[in-house]
Amino acid sequence: MRKFLQNLKGDKVIWAVVLILSLFSILAVYSSTGTLAYRNKSGNTEYYLIKHLCIMALGLVLMYFAHLVRYQLYSRISQIAVFLAIPLLFLTLVTGSSLNEASRWLTLPVININFQTSDLAKLAIIIYLARLVSKKQDQIKDFKTGFLPIMLPVVIICLLILPANFSTAAILFATCLILMFVGRVSSKYIIYLIGVMIVTGGLFIFVLMQTHTKGRLGTWHNRIETFFDKSKQNPDEMYQINQSKIAVATGGFLGKFPGNSTQRNMLPQAYSDFIYAIIIEEYGFLGGVFMLLLYLILLYRGIRIATRCETTFGALLGLGVSFILVFQAMINMAIVVGLFPVTGQPLPLVSMGGTSIWFTSIGIGIMLSISRANDETEKQKLAEAQNTEEETKQNVENATAEI
Repeated sequence: MRKFLQNLKGDKVIWAVVLILSLFSILAVYSSTGTLAYRNKSGNTEYYLIKHLCIMALGLVLMYFAHLVRYQLYSRISQIAVFLAIPLLFLTLVTGSSLNEASRWLTLPVININFQTSDLAKLAIIIYLARLVSKKQDQIKDFKTGFLPIMLPVVIICLLILPANFSTAAILFATCLILMFVGRVSSKYIIYLIGVMIVTGGLFIFVLMQTHTKGRLGTWHNRIETFFDKSKQNPDEMYQINQSKIAVATGGFLGKFPGNSTQRNMLPQAYSDFIYAIIIEEYGFLGGVFMLLLYLILLYRGIRIATRCETTFGALLGLGVSFILVFQAMINMAIVVGLFPVTGQPLPLVSMGGTSIWFTSIGIGIMLSISRANDETEKQKLAEAQNTEEETKQNVENATAEI
């Protein structure tokens, strides 16, 4: 065990946060899947626990191997990943498995596992954007050679994600804008782009609210309308968020303690999108704040890793991965307490899932890889400084001896 721990390189605080979040995840998923087990597995409550443990274990393995890879190598991998993600996203829109009239998954043959292509696309475009911005620093202020080549793949990826998952596209787009701003892309172009998106989005929402559509557009219409106009709330449509608020309200300061949740039996998606409500119900206000603090620590350590990195690519990559992970967590928590309309955002590293946990684990592994490289660079500089000091001391001694 000691030898294994010694092989864990990079930021030890991030490793600790990941392990704590994983523990919360295991306990919360086991507690919240009872109804699901009785409905689908004849009351075998251990089935989903074992399945989740296997997914979490594979995620930690992926994180471990990802942190051993030199982070510079991810720059080249991203070129393949982006051009693989684009046709996969298109294929998902056309033939993907649907939930709530949104095509988000491809079912992998033989192993019969649902693969959410947007998880691959998010990580791929963040790495690819960090690569482009770092390589185009000399032309970064030019519209034609700097801004357009950087913006084009981001727009394509976000537009392909948008029809099935608006919230994911919005979080990804916001993260990319932050990376471009940090990467010295002209603020003028970024402001123009934000203005265009606000106007376009405003017109879209206005037209959407004036029409009664079906399908995915109808779902967006109902969510926006019920969020802003409480008088038009449909009890059936608001059932999930109301049950979530009950879980939060009854959790109190210390909670009902692990395994004692009552809302897990009434709350749909208690093990995924609304798992934070179950955590607050069982662990109370203190548990909810503690989990929020864990994500903020991840963000702080990600920023610290970026500021210590000596390469532009590494700094942007560390910022991008930490930002999108924590943004997603904040959105999930805000939805649970009723601050945002309901979307399909899982709580990173905590909600039950497959590809979401795996790609989040790879992303954190990349952060750890950058941190490991920073530590090695600092050790090398310290060794060089010590050698220089020893050489200087030896030269002084030799000069004194000659005198």
